[in-house]
Amino acid sequence: MLEILYRSPKKSAYTLIILMAIFSAIYNAFIPLHGDEAYYWMWSHHLQAGYYDHPPMIAIMIWLTNHISQSEWGIRLVNVFSFTITAFYVFKFTKELSDEKTALNAVLIFLSVIIVNAGYIITTTDAPTILFWTLTLYYTYRAFFFGSWKEYILAGIMLGLLMMSKYTSILLVATILVFTLLKKRNILTNIKFYTAMLIALVIVFPMVWWNYKHDWISFAFQLHHGASSVFKINFGSFFTFIAAQFGIFSPVFAWVLFYYLYKEKLFYKNDKLFFIALSVVITIGLFLYKSLFKNMELNFDAPAYIGGVILVAYVISKYNLKKTFKVGLIIALIFTIIGRYMFLFHLDIIRTEMYKSDAIIHRVETFARPGDHFYGDHLSIAAYLKYYLPGHPDTDVATPSRYSQYDMWRKKDFLKDGLVLTRNHKRGAALRKLYKHVKLIDTNIVVPKRRIFYLYRVSDPIKK
Repeated sequence: MLEILYRSPKKSAYTLIILMAIFSAIYNAFIPLHGDEAYYWMWSHHLQAGYYDHPPMIAIMIWLTNHISQSEWGIRLVNVFSFTITAFYVFKFTKELSDEKTALNAVLIFLSVIIVNAGYIITTTDAPTILFWTLTLYYTYRAFFFGSWKEYILAGIMLGLLMMSKYTSILLVATILVFTLLKKRNILTNIKFYTAMLIALVIVFPMVWWNYKHDWISFAFQLHHGASSVFKINFGSFFTFIAAQFGIFSPVFAWVLFYYLYKEKLFYKNDKLFFIALSVVITIGLFLYKSLFKNMELNFDAPAYIGGVILVAYVISKYNLKKTFKVGLIIALIFTIIGRYMFLFHLDIIRTEMYKSDAIIHRVETFARPGDHFYGDHLSIAAYLKYYLPGHPDTDVATPSRYSQYDMWRKKDFLKDGLVLTRNHKRGAALRKLYKHVKLIDTNIVVPKRRIFYLYRVSDPIKK
């Protein structure tokens, strides 16, 4: 099979990328929204320069896809577009460093690993981050080693868009600065370098200004979200994070990447390879350190694997690791096929927060009366209600929950008569402190012993 693909590497790579995009768009139509997706979709109907949880790029991109479709598959066009363009640039980048056959291998690795396939499915801030991380990495590389005005300008634009996608993008900024100081100090006297930085700052300025106007609330949230207040070493989370890398990038490819990052001196002697390796080491290294104190989510270091894919493909080509590549590809595909199958047919097992969310909200609709307001007990439930109820009514969080964008938008006396959907029977006591009349009208057992929804009718808010 691989021999057939190698006959025309570029055509094969492009064909696989397009087929993956078509397959993912169709596949995504059969999966209900995750709570975060509904939350970000809600943002797209309230565009602004920043949000409590993240920069605005995810909302902007969903707003664009809304013009095509606001269905599940339409929202997820953000991921399909982002990862498709990323895959093309993985081929382009690897080809410039090596040859078309190596570039095809890079695309095969990229499309086979489970972390990328998960990225094709769920719309999160990682989708635009992966896209603009890849574009920034590529055009910064071009600017460093070829130095035209066009490449510096494009690098500045992509860096700005990257910083508007997710705050962890600062790690690629760190990569660029470290590489400049170690290998390209002459660039510090180049006007093109400062022009690129200025362009990036201009693009990022609205988001920074929004944070300034809101007491840096978004920056503070992310610093707290990714950090631990107790500096007590937890080897459990540390080794879990390490093991997870062998799962999300597949055991063989992860082993090749980490082994040759340690062994391969060429990465450090060849400036082009060193630049890519640095983006991997700085990103994974930071989260590896942080995992000593706190559990790290599997997607935190995902951008590192853009450089990881390129380096693994390069090593496989350089050392002619044909058997290693085939075994790695088979294992990665097995992981991915199992993951996609489970996601499609056993969603309650792998992600109870998503299970039949559309069916739950449609059941709420049968109890609705004219003039009702709708509330959840968490941002995801409130966002689900807004997305799946007819007419997309405004929703809110009724009971105390973690601070979110709802709290920033909320007006005084927001509690009205209506329905409250919760996932915890104890919320009834909390609601009775807010309303004079609270009645449990429905109990929806979605997943026995694991997921039960409670629907309350509330009226006469208690004035405070």
